[in-house]
Amino acid sequence: MPKKVLIVDDEEHIRFLYSEELSDEGYEVITADSGYELLEKIEEEKPDLVVLDIKMIEYNGLDILQDIRNKYYSLPVILCTAYDTFKEDMKSIAADHYVIKSFDLTELKSKIANALEAHIPEN
Repeated sequence: MPKKVLIVDDEEHIRFLYSEELSDEGYEVITADSGYELLEKIEEEKPDLVVLDIKMIEYNGLDILQDIRNKYYSLPVILCTAYDTFKEDMKSIAADHYVIKSFDLTELKSKIANALEAHIPEN
């Protein structure tokens, strides 16, 4: 059964690119355009991993990350942002990995594989 990856990004072209590339890698991909009702979406879809943008129009990904950690502590989360300055933010340490956005998804794919391999699902 393919691993399910949830992409959370407010930019449609990023969601499309990630969805296409990760589907080609054999993942089942679901997307969300904001953090609005994200915890409910996680509960519904039960993804194996979340790729989360930090700077979104209505939501701060770091705040959403805290919400995810509070409810789904062991769910792997990869922060994927265009800004490397957030690496210094204490909230970002709650993520499993931090990736700078690029149209070359080699690093993101590698981090996803690593996080899924290291993840021990809850029963």
